[in-house]
Amino acid sequence: MLSAGLPQGAVPKLERPGPLRERVYEALLELITTRALRPGQHLVESELAGHLGVSRQPVREALQRLNTEGWVDLRPAQGAFVHEPTEEEADQLLTVRTLLEAEAARLAAANAGTAGIAALEELCEIGEKAVADGERDLVVATNARFHAKVMELAGNVVLAELAGQVDRRVRWYYTPVARQRGKQSWIEHRDLIAAIAARDEERAKDVMRAHTEHTRRTYHQRAEG
Repeated sequence: MLSAGLPQGAVPKLERPGPLRERVYEALLELITTRALRPGQHLVESELAGHLGVSRQPVREALQRLNTEGWVDLRPAQGAFVHEPTEEEADQLLTVRTLLEAEAARLAAANAGTAGIAALEELCEIGEKAVADGERDLVVATNARFHAKVMELAGNVVLAELAGQVDRRVRWYYTPVARQRGKQSWIEHRDLIAAIAARDEERAKDVMRAHTEHTRRTYHQRAEG
């Protein structure tokens, strides 16, 4: 059992080359995003450095950067803790996500070719199997890939850049509700693919809006439950 509470196998290997501080930052951000490091968890520099096989300095630098970006809270005389998002924070971000992804779906319906639609169907098959097998991490990762593909098919670089800024936090918020959304989420994905394949822009926009709103409501219901 790891003293920092990390599940066995959760710590990613730091790939070389590349600046060490950047690789440590990416590793810690991934652990937070996947909730291997849980909201509110105390982050001890020496323990994290030991798990990652690095010195404390790049860990300290990464924690300071993560604090600046709102992933980590640095508390005087207490140390670093994974940020605990408020319901308002989550609501604001998931609302913005709905706006971005609904427009992406509309544009994808206008622009997607047969290869793009086939790629969406393949991702849907992977996601459905992951749900059936109870593989939550794969469900979350595949869900992110599916939405990223829709964004790619939209063909709007600025829209994709904006979506990229919220993607990591969307994964963070989606992880605790992935099982609850379960099969229904992928039924909605199938409806979206059908609308895109039919080149029905308004239908695709409406399906995506409803889909992302379902996730937003489920996130809040999780807190109420």
